[in-house]
Formats: sequence, structure tokens, C-alpha cells
Amino acid sequence: MSTEKTAAVPSAARTRISAYSLAVTAMLSAVAFGLMFLDFPIPFLIPSFVQMDISEVPALLASFSLGPAFGVAVCLIKNLLHLLITSTGGAGELCNFLLGACFVFPAGLIYRLHKSRKGALVGALVGAVIMGLLSIPLNYFISYPIYTNFMPIDAILAMYQEIRPGVNGLLECLVIFNAPFTLLKGLLATLICFLIYKPLSPILHHRS
Repeated sequence: MSTEKTAAVPSAARTRISAYSLAVTAMLSAVAFGLMFLDFPIPFLIPSFVQMDISEVPALLASFSLGPAFGVAVCLIKNLLHLLITSTGGAGELCNFLLGACFVFPAGLIYRLHKSRKGALVGALVGAVIMGLLSIPLNYFISYPIYTNFMPIDAILAMYQEIRPGVNGLLECLVIFNAPFTLLKGLLATLICFLIYKPLSPILHHRS
């Protein structure tokens, strides 16, 4: 009898922790979804149809506080919600999810192996670099082939050439413009996360 009661306590505690983790994940997913609408252009760096946003910040918070799988879950949920209102065939949401997952999963995994501020920073930087590099094939093979159904490829290239006239071909545009832009997006998310993580830590970790 005594043994059964003892075993039941950790089980109940795990259930409460799991329920709280799910609640935090849902909250962060809602915030991430909202942040997707606060995007803005940086026209001197990249054509205006490519927007900067900080919706990976909640996913990075989830990855650090709850674990890398929760960070990926936030990326998935925010894009599934956004898919309900999209008009681009879901290509943007698919790439956003894949790139976000490539960012927050390595960050959370490295932090889990090295639980320190340095470990979190290294993880976020590694994730940002991976996200930047993978933006090239993901955009080349997924996003832009679908976008050309809405805008001719020549018109897309012309928008890049307005910034840098000598650029030639989609792949070159993605290497010169999109990869550094995506890296910058990851670095910005990292900076914001580090600024707000400590104040939010009691909520994220269920501490008073």
C-alpha cells in the first residue's frame, strides 16, 4: 500500500508537468501566430515580398524551457493556424515550419546537453546558421516553384536586380539575399529571446 502511494505521487507530478507544458506550448503557439502578422520589409536588403518577422522567438523560448520537441511543435502549430488564411498554396507555411524547426531544434538540443547561458547561445547560433543554409534548397525547390504560379520568375528576378543589378538566376539570388536574410532573422530572434527569457522564466518553468 505504501509503495503504491509513493509510486502514484511521481506519476501525478508528471501529469501536472505535462499538462502545464502543453498549456505553455499552446500559449506560445498563439503568440507566434500573432507575431506572423507583424512582419515588415527591409527593402534595401531583400525584395519587399520577403518579410522579416520574429515569430520564431516563442518557438525558441519553448525549445529552451520545455525541450526541442516543444519548440518544433510551436513552429508547426503557428503555421497550421496560418494555413487557414493563406492564399499561396501553403508553400510559405511549409518552408516557414521547416526552417523554424531547423533553427529551434538544434538550439534546444544543444542547450539540453549543455545547460548554461553559453550552451543556449551556441545552440541558437548553430540553429541560425543551419536555418540560413537550408533556406537555399527549401526556397529553390519548394517556395519559389509555387510562387511562380502567382508571379513570373522574370518579375521575381527583376525585384532582386533592383537591389543588385548584376545578380543572375534564382539560385544566385537565394545565396546572396535569402540566406543572409534568414541568418539575420535567426540572430534577431536569438537576441530577443535572450533579452526576455529571464523575465518570462517563472511562467515558462511554472515557478512562483
